Amino acid sequence: MSFSGDVKNELSGQISTARHCNLAELAAIVGMCGSVCISSFGRYLIRIRTENVSVARKCFTLLQKAFNIRCNVSVSLHKGNKKSSQIYTVLVKDHDSVINILRALKLLDADGEVAEHVSPANQLLVQKSCCRRAFIRGAFLAAGSISNPEKSYHFEIVCASRERALQLQTLIHTFGPDAKIVQRKKHYIVYIKEGAQIVDMLNIMEAHISLMDLENIRIVRDMRNNVNRKVNCEAANINKTVNAAVRQMEDIRYLQAAKGLEKLPAGLADVAVLRLSHPDASLKELGEMLDPPVGKSGVNHRLRKLSQLAEELRQNKEEYYYDQERNHDSAS
Repeated sequence: MSFSGDVKNELSGQISTARHCNLAELAAIVGMCGSVCISSFGRYLIRIRTENVSVARKCFTLLQKAFNIRCNVSVSLHKGNKKSSQIYTVLVKDHDSVINILRALKLLDADGEVAEHVSPANQLLVQKSCCRRAFIRGAFLAAGSISNPEKSYHFEIVCASRERALQLQTLIHTFGPDAKIVQRKKHYIVYIKEGAQIVDMLNIMEAHISLMDLENIRIVRDMRNNVNRKVNCEAANINKTVNAAVRQMEDIRYLQAAKGLEKLPAGLADVAVLRLSHPDASLKELGEMLDPPVGKSGVNHRLRKLSQLAEELRQNKEEYYYDQERNHDSAS
């Protein structure tokens, strides 16, 4: 099972002892994946369709606990373009029971008619902090997902209307996480992409086992990233040191071939000989080999001086050959 599936499975077993919280959670589920149907005889029924058995199980439990009614649950096979999936349908057929549910969920208007839109939910259902938690939990169960945290951090809830998305975003903001909204085709996505804030969302929804699992994954990922950064940094420093040593040795060999190291000042000659005989040594190690010892900055200064002398010699040689060619052309 995916991490998202594990979270929903945990949340499906999270049943509040307070009826008002159960109503808030049920309102979110009905608003996200439910519909109110009216028969030709004016009879009402509620249909909740989901691909997740955890959501169907939670709906069944909430309806039984909050209204003491039993509902029908059916399973059908939906064949899509790429793969088939099971659709779970929770159906409340009894007209009187449906009316009680609609009243409790504030889905009946002043005239006793079903509200034209079930989104957003009535604010009376989410006044308390515990009810806001339950509502967010229900919304995630019905239309939410979390990516595999070992690969990336992404939490989202898909809403059918902008009004529902804005309401959900506002409810999440009351707890701290900075949820954002983006439109994807005809839907509005409330999403969070920061690992610490996704942990906060799991805490808000009271998915504490999944929260600990995510924290463990985050710790491992952070440690791995820190190790990789240090290894990359050390590798870059080693490459830099090796490249510098190679250039220094090329300059010293050029001076040796062109003029001889014995013609250099004593301090420069000593460092040049040591670098040639110890190509892998660090500046500190070269300095400790000198008599008397010299610090890193002193060794670096001498090596830079050697490189400067080699570059000046190369420039003079190029100018000499250029003058020779020019004189030859003039004579012709």
